[in-house]
Amino acid sequence: MAFGAVNLLIGLVVLAVAAEHGGAVVGVGAVILALIAFGGGACLIALRRPWTKGLGIGLMIGWALLSITSVGFCTGLNPEMYTGGI
Repeated sequence: MAFGAVNLLIGLVVLAVAAEHGGAVVGVGAVILALIAFGGGACLIALRRPWTKGLGIGLMIGWALLSITSVGFCTGLNPEMYTGGI
């Protein structure tokens, strides 16, 4: 749920800026979301507490599930976002 809220906030900002500056901004947003999910997840797993391991794995799984269910639109993986097909 936390990743969904962060994703919504970053996604709205990226789409607003991309309307003015083009598709490269979408790529930057996609990299930021992946770093939050996988970098934050890895840091939480490294803390070696049971609840932080679950939260870290949950961040990574949340990113993957959001990518699959939204066909890549919510995480910036869909190629249509870079070619102006939105």
